[in-house]
Order: sequence, then structure tokens, then C-alpha cells
Amino acid sequence: MSFSVDELVTIDADDYRAAYDRVPFAFEHALHRLPMFQPEALAALAERYADSPQDYFIAGSAPTPGTKFYDVEQNRARPHEVLARLGDTPARVLLKRLENHDSGFRDLLDTLFRKFTALRGGPGEEKIARLESAIFISSAASTTPFHFDPEITHFFQIEGPKYYHVFPPDVVEESDLERFYVRGTVNIGQLDLEGCDPRQEHVFDLEPGRGFHQPQDAPHWVRTGQVRSISYAFSFETDASRGRGRVRAANRYLRAIGMQPQRPGPNPSADRAKAAVMQVVTPTLRGVRKVVRQVSGR
Repeated sequence: MSFSVDELVTIDADDYRAAYDRVPFAFEHALHRLPMFQPEALAALAERYADSPQDYFIAGSAPTPGTKFYDVEQNRARPHEVLARLGDTPARVLLKRLENHDSGFRDLLDTLFRKFTALRGGPGEEKIARLESAIFISSAASTTPFHFDPEITHFFQIEGPKYYHVFPPDVVEESDLERFYVRGTVNIGQLDLEGCDPRQEHVFDLEPGRGFHQPQDAPHWVRTGQVRSISYAFSFETDASRGRGRVRAANRYLRAIGMQPQRPGPNPSADRAKAAVMQVVTPTLRGVRKVVRQVSGR
């Protein structure tokens, strides 16, 4: 399947380049018109996920945006089973790594990634460490709790309304980022919503044909409208973005021994040294933590 990228996305290159990985930025798109996003095609896609539990996540609606992410009850049913009764039971279905389940989604991901990379002037010296796409299917009036992700994301609303509340990444305290990145895993970051300045909140009233760019570590929570919502997103990490995570992990250890480490950015040479050290020691630290958990029974 081939796609005409100029017909898929409408965006101002200069504005995007200025906002990239710094502040949330809206754009328009036409992905919702593609056959692969129509109800019958999505139902068939969900069935193909039945035997790939590592590639989907299903949970209920959070009672409040400030609820801890993993305190929301998870649903152990399979995606197509949940979708069949989505109108009766509040649920959020995440289908991960679409490109591994359908070649059309691989083509779409590659096309969109090339488009947005060109918009920001090319990849420069950065190398892609991870590139994935996903679909979010949510029941009416459902809430995804407040959190942040260690990846750069582009989000496309496909069906129904969605109200996306997102902050720029610089509202997150370095100590919170260090606490997250020292774990050395790809997961969500938990934050206190009340600790973020409401004056910096961006609210995107999304509907089919609207999307936005979400920087790495940008805290957000989401609410759907009164009908089912479907969204598509692609996310990626680069060697540079992972390097910033390693710098913050190193800073966590330095802070623990009484030092006041500098945040990533102002001193690239120091950042490279910290990142290199953590790249070597992190696998060992993960192994130590695993043994401790096994011994302690946790």
C-alpha cells in the first residue's frame, strides 16, 4: 500500500521545527479516511492480536485524572472481545507495534516518519533507537490518568472526540525525571497532576482530522467524549533522547551522594561521559535489582 504524504498531513514546517520536542504543536491530517482505519478493518486487526498479549494493553477508565496509572484495573480479555462490548463496559484498548501485525501499517509508519523527519530538517547525527506505532480505542467518557512517556510522539485522531490535556516537558522537575530514568526501562512516568502549573497546560480538542506533536516527557491526561474514540500514534526514541535519559540516571546517583549535578544540555562533554558510564553499568544494576526482588519475594 502506498500513501501520498502531502495528502495525509497538513503542517507548517517552520512552526513545527520551532516546536519540535519542546512544546505541544497541533496539525491537520487525513488518516481517518484511509481504509485501514475503518471499523471492519480495525475489528479484523484486533482479532489478529489475540495471541500476542505482549502487544496490547487493556484497562478500565480512571476515576480521576490524578489516579495512579497502574491503579486502574486491567482487563484480561482479548482486544476483539473487549471491542465487541465497548458500549457496555468502560475500557481503553491499546494495540501496540501495529507494523509487526500488518504490512500496511508498516508502510504508513515509514511514510509518516520520513515526512516529519524532513519537516524538522532531517535526522542530523541522531540515530533511531526505537520506532513504533499504536492504536488507542476507548469507550465513551473514559479517562486516561496523568503520566509522561520517554518518547517523542505524533498523535492523530481517527474517530470520535478526545480532549487531550498536555504540558510542555520542562514543567517536570529534574528530580522526577531522574527517579524515572534511573530504572532504565521503557515505561510510563508517574507524576502528581496538582504539582504542574495550570497556566502551562495545553488542551487539544481533537476530532477526526486533527492531531498534535507531543514532546518527550510531556505530562498529559486524556478524556474521551460521549462516543467511542479511536486514535493512531507513532512514537520513537533516538540515541540522543536515550542519552538524555542516561544522563538523568547518572545525576540520580550523583544527587544521592550529596552532589548537585547539572541537568542535560548545557555541558555536552559531561553529558556524553555520564551517558557512556550508565550505558555500561545499567545492565548490571538491572541484574542486581532482579536478584533483590527474587530474594525479597517482591
